[in-house]
Amino acid sequence: MWDRALEAFLKRFVQVGTLTVTLASGKVIRAGSGEPVHAITLTDPDLPRRLCLSPDLAFGEGYMDGTLLIEGDDLRGILGMLIGNQSRTEYMPLWAGLAGRVRGLKRGFDQWNPAHRSQANVAHHYDLSGALYDLFLDADKQYSCAYFRDPGMTLEEAQAAKKAHIAGKLLIEPGMRVLDIGCGWGGMALTLARDFGARVVGVTLSQEQIKVARERAAAAGLADRVEFHLMDYRKVEGPFDRIVSVGMFEHVGVPHYREYFGKVRDLLTPDGVALIHTIGRLRQPTASGPWITKYIFPGGYCPALSEMAAAIEKEEIEQTDIEVWRHHYAMTLRHWHDRFVARIDEARALYDDRFCRMWRFYLIAAEMSFVAGHQVVFQVQLARRKDAVPLTRDYLYREEAPFVAAHAAE
Repeated sequence: MWDRALEAFLKRFVQVGTLTVTLASGKVIRAGSGEPVHAITLTDPDLPRRLCLSPDLAFGEGYMDGTLLIEGDDLRGILGMLIGNQSRTEYMPLWAGLAGRVRGLKRGFDQWNPAHRSQANVAHHYDLSGALYDLFLDADKQYSCAYFRDPGMTLEEAQAAKKAHIAGKLLIEPGMRVLDIGCGWGGMALTLARDFGARVVGVTLSQEQIKVARERAAAAGLADRVEFHLMDYRKVEGPFDRIVSVGMFEHVGVPHYREYFGKVRDLLTPDGVALIHTIGRLRQPTASGPWITKYIFPGGYCPALSEMAAAIEKEEIEQTDIEVWRHHYAMTLRHWHDRFVARIDEARALYDDRFCRMWRFYLIAAEMSFVAGHQVVFQVQLARRKDAVPLTRDYLYREEAPFVAAHAAE
């Protein structure tokens, strides 16, 4: 039954390219036509059932377990084809469609992230071994989208460009008090203090990140200008001249959007400016995929711009600039993947083969969601007053090039 159901599903789903699936029984399913051509083999006889019930979850788990084998291990190619087809069709098997609707109905609960649950979700991903992140991140440990002003930039150059671009949008002046919500390993906070003369407070819920951030501040001689706290953003007291949040908003959860933007408004001085940098989507709101939720980012969600805007408008804070980065994160993720693979033996020594397959699947699936899907990055600049920033964007590009050249090699 499930073999036939999978065949019927694939023949409707694959509209671009050709997919050949060899089942554990030896039966071969062919779906679609033309290029690109990909083939997989399922060695687990239960996989057809699982793929029909939850394609996203079953495909990822099959790859992790080694029971879904991709010809030539072309994970990037096949995920690009599948995500591209998913972007073109709304068709899903009846069972998977019902499961998707259930996820949509319960997404409020899945994204309900009070402080204690937020800390547990953060620990699931960010409190993995620091040695893992050293394998693929740049030296400044920027675990967010880089800014490729030139496609030929190195990862270090593009991450320096990202920090310069954000600092420009914040219009930082020496002595300003800055809050970094979700400060990670401290790179942005240290940059704003060292190169722009700010006094920075960084907050994170990750035990591993706070330890490294404090060590870095001390080593750089910036402990008197940068302080890091293991603290939920909702507990922070202001005011601040500037607020920056890079790669944290994905963990807030839709039920907390008004709470988040209301807190940002309350923490800003009357002339204050905030910059929120987050992964988002170009289509209507949806629910997070079951595989990424289970294995990578529990409680996480990449918002539609409409969801962010609705909360911002109700909290009486002004949207002064919105920028959409389309392919920058795909390029960043490709750098991360290639660096990870180059040192995969070290990753295997930290964890195991299954973890390495999981991490590769995560990095490539994320990359392809930006290439063939609807994922983008939003940078939303906010202010208490709409005249708190200049009339045009000209101010953003005056100092970026010298900053990137000076700091990319660090």
